[in-house]
Amino acid sequence: MLRPILIHPDPRLRKTAAPVRGVDASVRQLADDMLATMYDAPGIGLAATQIGVMKQVFVMDCAGKDETPDPMVFLNPEITWASDTLVASEEGCLSIPDIFEDVTRPDRVRLRWMDIDGHVREEEFSERPATCVQHELDHLRGRLFIDYLSPVRRAMITSKMKKLKRERARA
Repeated sequence: MLRPILIHPDPRLRKTAAPVRGVDASVRQLADDMLATMYDAPGIGLAATQIGVMKQVFVMDCAGKDETPDPMVFLNPEITWASDTLVASEEGCLSIPDIFEDVTRPDRVRLRWMDIDGHVREEEFSERPATCVQHELDHLRGRLFIDYLSPVRRAMITSKMKKLKRERARA
C-alpha cells in the first residue's frame, strides 16, 4: 500500500523514532509499504518518520537504473564507525521535493541493524549507499539534510516548501 509522504516543515519530521521491539506482521507490512512508496515516488531511500510512523525503520535501494533492484530494510540502525574522510555530495529528499544541495558527510560508515528476518547485521557502506544510510538515519533522529546548510539557505528552502504545501492543499 502506498503511504503519503510528509512534506517539510511537518513537525513529525522532527520527531525521534522509537526502536522496533521485534519483527512481526505489522513491521513486515510497514517495510513492504515503505518500499512500494519509495519506488513509486521515485526515490532511493525512505524513513518511517517520513510517512508519519515513529519507528526506527528505513528502506533503501541504491541500484542504478540499469542494475538489478537491491531493496534493503533496516530496523534499529546505528553507525558503529565513520571514516574521518569527508566528501560533499548532492542530496535530495522525498520530504523536500525538487531541492538538491551538497551535504558533507563521512565517505564510509559501518552500520549495525536488524534485518526484516530479525537477524543482526553489520556492513560497511561507501559512496552513494553511505550517503543514503546517513541521510535516512538522520530522519530517524529528527534531522533533515537542510540542517547541514546555512540558516539563510535553510530558510529559503523552508519557505519554498510552505508555498508548495499551500499549492497542493488548493489542488
